[in-house]
Amino acid sequence: MSGEKMDNNLGLLLKKLLKERSFSMRKLSELTDIDTATISRIINGKRKANPAHLQKFADCLQVPISELFIAAGFSIEEKNTTQQSDIFMSVESIQNSLEFSHLIDNKFSIASLEQELSNYEQYVQTEEGKENILKSFGEKIKKLGSIGPFISQLKEMFEKFRLNKGTPRELAIVGSALIYFIVSVDVIPDYIFPVGFIDDAMAIQIVANLLKAE
Repeated sequence: MSGEKMDNNLGLLLKKLLKERSFSMRKLSELTDIDTATISRIINGKRKANPAHLQKFADCLQVPISELFIAAGFSIEEKNTTQQSDIFMSVESIQNSLEFSHLIDNKFSIASLEQELSNYEQYVQTEEGKENILKSFGEKIKKLGSIGPFISQLKEMFEKFRLNKGTPRELAIVGSALIYFIVSVDVIPDYIFPVGFIDDAMAIQIVANLLKAE
């Protein structure tokens, strides 16, 4: 990595949290399945934590993930509802991550994602679409080991869909995000981790905005 110096607000916050909980870095490594050397480098400001690290730290240390994102220097959007409490990455920061990664085609755009969701809205109103969501959502969550960002929002959406809570239009919107999450061919493949989950996060954000407008 380059010799440029990073702000180490995240490292200071993690040190404080570890001290409060009487955790060593080794203990944190065991609980999060992140290598001790990686944790040490993050804490000492020699490596930037990625969203996957921050999600695991938040779960293990029981702190709002937005606190860790702010400390790590990611830009976030203010949200007024608790339902969107961890949908924190702005469109700008997401697109910056995509450019920075150099791993995917730069053709990714919010418009392409909105088009995908719009196509899925039709599908989820069919019996096959509903069946696909009810049968496949749990399997996809299990496959990921619940480690992807925004899993809690997806679970809430699934419950809403499963219990048929909402108008047909609202359920079609919610279903479009669930199908997008379930299908194997994303705009950004999930295997490019953690960048691969960014479009899932974006899909949730778009759907949340559509629901608010309904």
